[in-house]
Formats: sequence, C-alpha cells, structure tokens
Amino acid sequence: MTKIDTVIFDIGNVLYRWDLRCLFEKLIDDPIELDWFLTHVVTPEWHFQHDAGRPFADMVAERSREFPAYRDHIIAYSERFPETIPGPVEGMLDIVRALAERGVPLFAISNFGAESWAQFRPSAPIFDIFTDIVISGEEKLIKPDPAIFDLALQRFDRRAGQCLFIDDRTDNIAAGEALGIAGHHFSDVATFERALKAYGLL
Repeated sequence: MTKIDTVIFDIGNVLYRWDLRCLFEKLIDDPIELDWFLTHVVTPEWHFQHDAGRPFADMVAERSREFPAYRDHIIAYSERFPETIPGPVEGMLDIVRALAERGVPLFAISNFGAESWAQFRPSAPIFDIFTDIVISGEEKLIKPDPAIFDLALQRFDRRAGQCLFIDDRTDNIAAGEALGIAGHHFSDVATFERALKAYGLL
C-alpha cells in the first residue's frame, strides 16, 4: 500500500472562513431584509456559477435585471468579494506551516471563481508555500466532478494513493475517495490534527 505523503486542501471553510453575510450585513441593516436577500438574490447557489467559471460581468448583469432594486448590492458582490472571507479558520494556517516545515508537499483543489481568487489571493501569502493550486473557475471544472481530481493529480504529478484530501463537504470527499484519494471530512482543527498524526504527517 502506498504511503500517504502529500496533503491536498480545500480552501473555503477549511483554511479560510467564507460567508456571504460578512459582506452584506455591512450593506443591509434590517436582519429580515438581509436574510431575504441572501435567500433570493445573492445566494450560495447563485455564487457557485462563478466557481464553475461564469464571469462576474455576466452574472451581475443578469441578476441586476432580475432584482434592479439591489443592483448596487449585486455589483458589490463582484467588487468586494474578499469581504465575504472574514479570515482564516483558527489554527489551520499553523498546521499548514507545520506540515511545510516537515517537508510535506502541499496542494489545493478549491471551488473558487477565477476573478474572486484573483481578488483574494494577494491577501493570503500562506499559499506561497503551496506547490500548486487548482481553482475551479480557472479550469471550468468544479468539485465533485471527478475530472477536476484527475486534472489535479496530473498537474501535481501525484498518484491518488499517496494523497490525503481535506474538504468540508462529504460529496467532494466521496468523489476523491472513488478515485483512490484518502479523504478527511473537515469539521474541526483538533480532529484534523489527530488525523494528520495518525497518518504520520505531523
């Protein structure tokens, strides 16, 4: 059996917290209106089109026609996307640094829009120590599509059996496991740290 020697991270809600509310609570004071807006206008499901490769301009124009009263808010989604990322998941960047210090190769596969990634990436120097990162919006492939895992393994020059993949979504974990990639469903830092020690990575 191949020894696991490589760690592949998801980014959103694994390394960095992501919550659309963090931006829009600055723009909408009424909590009832805010809940309605996040359920009907700028929703995670709508945002996932960007993760899949759809440009901000197309999405914003279409949504603004549907909800003209919220045009400025919809534009803010595209221009102020990093404000939906309030900061790292506590303790996770320390673990990334500890793995790097031990010489563990680090990669990422993330459902992230190409334009939103370009906005966010300069504020996150932790990714300088990653060997490579596959961004769904750049590749127009999105987890849990097996094709994005195949692409990543090819680009990373890794065999499935030597990789541990960490994600907060069970469907993404299952897709990786179907290809032979060991998975860890991320729920909290302490459990993840124990898993890494069990694999001999920490």
